[in-house]
Amino acid sequence: MTDFNSLYAESLTEYRRRETIEVKVGSTAIGGDNPIRLQSMTTVDTMDTEGSIEQAIRMIEAGCELVRLTAPSLKEAKNLANIKQGLVERGYDTPLVADIHFTPNAAEVAARIVEKVRINPGNFVDKKKFDLIEYDDASYAQELERIRERFTPLVEICKEHGTAMRIGTNHGSLSDRILSRYGDTPLGMVESALEFLRICEDLDYYNVVLSMKASNTRVMVQAYRLLVAKLKEEGLKPYPLHLGVTEAGDGEDGRVKSAVGIGALLEDGLGDTIRVSLTEEPEFEIPVAASLAGRYDDRQGHEEINSLDSLSKSPYDYERRESTAVLDFGGEESPRVIADFSKKEGLSVEDLKSVGHFYLPATDKWAGNDLACDYIYTGSQELGIELPSSLGRIADASVWETTQVKTYPLFDASGFTSATEVHSELNFVRLSEEEAFDSELQEKLKEAASVVLVLSTENKHAMAALRRVCLELMEKGLKHPVVFERAYGALDDESLQIHASTDLGGLLVDGFGDGVMLSPANDSKQEFERINGLAFGILQAARTRMSKAEYISCPSCGRTLFDLQETTAMIRKRTDHLKGIKIGIMGCIVNGPGEMADADYGYVGSGVGKITLYRGQEVVKRGVPSENAVDELIEIIREDGKWLEAQEEEELDLKQGV
Repeated sequence: MTDFNSLYAESLTEYRRRETIEVKVGSTAIGGDNPIRLQSMTTVDTMDTEGSIEQAIRMIEAGCELVRLTAPSLKEAKNLANIKQGLVERGYDTPLVADIHFTPNAAEVAARIVEKVRINPGNFVDKKKFDLIEYDDASYAQELERIRERFTPLVEICKEHGTAMRIGTNHGSLSDRILSRYGDTPLGMVESALEFLRICEDLDYYNVVLSMKASNTRVMVQAYRLLVAKLKEEGLKPYPLHLGVTEAGDGEDGRVKSAVGIGALLEDGLGDTIRVSLTEEPEFEIPVAASLAGRYDDRQGHEEINSLDSLSKSPYDYERRESTAVLDFGGEESPRVIADFSKKEGLSVEDLKSVGHFYLPATDKWAGNDLACDYIYTGSQELGIELPSSLGRIADASVWETTQVKTYPLFDASGFTSATEVHSELNFVRLSEEEAFDSELQEKLKEAASVVLVLSTENKHAMAALRRVCLELMEKGLKHPVVFERAYGALDDESLQIHASTDLGGLLVDGFGDGVMLSPANDSKQEFERINGLAFGILQAARTRMSKAEYISCPSCGRTLFDLQETTAMIRKRTDHLKGIKIGIMGCIVNGPGEMADADYGYVGSGVGKITLYRGQEVVKRGVPSENAVDELIEIIREDGKWLEAQEEEELDLKQGV
């Protein structure tokens, strides 16, 4: 059991923003009673003064409250003064942040110019060589003293000039020293930052923001939670948190992945400033960040959730909630996707295309793509077509009682309690959060082995409400698989992606959930396709079911050595049929092998027009001309036996029902 005294949040059932100290960044304050601040990063070369100014203005006018620019060397750090002056002359006083990697000298220059510097504790002093080094306590203490000597001058400059600092750990760029002692773990990420933070506190410098960013949403969430717990444990000040998922990608995938990681933390009141890292123009990141933060403007005062005094499940490690398998739900099975056709009258063969199932008249057979749902729920509607054998049907219990053919019943709570007949293999019971705490129903469930629970809530604080039900099931020893059911109404694409990914992703990254069912806003084919694709995207972003290729692409910055958006689109076009493959696409060696630590293959800019290709973190080919690099990447995948030829055009046409 985890005591709340050591927990990362004051409450897991009542929404409360974590209390932090206030950090001043020029005219903008982070933490304390201030709203969640929105920020982004320029993508043009920092030496391009006019281009940086113009892009910063576009960002600011989109709502960006802090503008970050890369300063990889002294010349870029010095040029920040020209950019800042140019912005002031045009009437903009938005704080600027210098992003520093490898170059303490550049940080010391930038700290005299801009309002905030960001350092990466993994490479501020250390040079990464991927060496495993054995340290005893004495030699490790010597390393910490070396860090103190090199880091102290920057702290003193920041104190003198009133400059804020972000100590920003990245999962993929932990130093060899940290990896040797703590491994590639959330604890290693936290300790990497704390080594620098302890020096700040020793020097009476507290104008600090902390971050624990990763492209793996599970690792990211665990690291931030552990950081908060460690700050409490050591008696350090409650510093504000900067939230972000690194290399989230572009389009829907980038938005979903960002919302899963950032949203899971915001739900528990963590986070004081956010940056959504999309492989798009930086001004496009701000509306996404605003939508994420805006959900909490009126979150306080939500419907009450049953209180919780302790946890039977660690929030700092991923462990899937134990459940007993019922057919293909629960146990070791991947979470299932259920398409909700309960409001659709006259379901047709054509309708099933929108959820990944295609009838092929030429062969009189059904085919399914990688996003083919596992079940459909038809409610009380009659079914006038024969379904493919791979697709299960769920119907209201009243319909099942009259048909019972290739159909599984869904009961409401009272109907299940009084039922005299149930399916021998698979039954669904829909519960609200209130019904899940009913002791009579819980006793009935203990005797029912073939039940999957469908959990829904009307609570505005939905993720916490559904999590509380899952914890109640664990406490009562109820190991039934759980499907989360959510309905959002008529939201635009981006809002739906953010809301659903936050509510469901936050549960999935904690190991809760054996299936999802999103209800459509209308009965159009486009709506069913949108909802179905989103369900699979959330499962993938939460690392619970890999159904398509994943692209870990950085958002570009002044260090980028090629057009990231164009290159990402080109690689995606050539490889998006490879199910489950993870490809890292990094603009420069700074975000190189480290930031794509989770990828199977890597495409990294190593010079103008030159690409280095990776298998995992191993360099396979260096200096590949960019015009040949995608072909060379595909050849590496082919050599590993992981390449599948894209299907012939005729087969694709059949599969897509053309």
